[in-house]
Amino acid sequence: MTKAHFRANYLTLALAFSILALLGFPGCSKDSGTNSAAQGDIRMYMVDAPGDYDAVNIVVTEVTVHMESADEVTGWVIISDSARTINLLNLTNGTFDILGAHRLDVGRYSQIRLKIGTGSNVVVDGTTYALNIPSGSQSGLKLNHQFDIEADALYELTLDFDAAHSIHMTGNGQYQMNPVIRVVANVVSGSISGVVSPVSAFAQILTKIGSDSVATYANMLSGGFKLMAMPAGTYSVTIESSSALYADSTITGVVVHAQQNTNLGTIVLRQR
Repeated sequence: MTKAHFRANYLTLALAFSILALLGFPGCSKDSGTNSAAQGDIRMYMVDAPGDYDAVNIVVTEVTVHMESADEVTGWVIISDSARTINLLNLTNGTFDILGAHRLDVGRYSQIRLKIGTGSNVVVDGTTYALNIPSGSQSGLKLNHQFDIEADALYELTLDFDAAHSIHMTGNGQYQMNPVIRVVANVVSGSISGVVSPVSAFAQILTKIGSDSVATYANMLSGGFKLMAMPAGTYSVTIESSSALYADSTITGVVVHAQQNTNLGTIVLRQR
């Protein structure tokens, strides 16, 4: 081959590769398979109101959310599929568990679904009983909650279980959970905290969000308490003593601001 022929062939090949580079090779992508759609982040927390049990253990196998524009079958996006056991009664007075965190395509989402696996149980007076959660492992527990995912922004929400009102003993002596769960966006919610004195009052702290009751018990050692996932607003907080030696007390006009904690300080219960 002469130098002239070699140069002509080289120029022809160079031109061909330039055209292919502009058009794109079949089956290839410039972003190597990465998702170029705008995305944001979601993070889910779980807290619980106390119940009269030693433990309430639920086995969460999957957490998903549903995109509003998609159909019921294909619209679910997995946030977490790592099975783990969570004792709901550990999640009180400011303690929380992260259910999952994930990147999502920008858009509106309409539902949250928790799938509960086998092995969930409730412990009463030291005895463990199987906890039946209807449809928990098949269709899952579906919670209606609309939220928007925005590009490069974090959306945080809290699932507040109410173990005391969720678990019931059936006629055949078995325990069943029909979950009572509040879903609150963290961006519009805050918390209420304080200390009840004396600790021997074994106080329960209660308030209401609309018609729903929210409660916790003061810590038996410190007297401290914290009501979580409280939508911004004004509340009346009642402190009820479990001891007949102390009178109950109610604090009115407690203002909660979004993403802030309202500290009530030390609440001293008077003797009867």
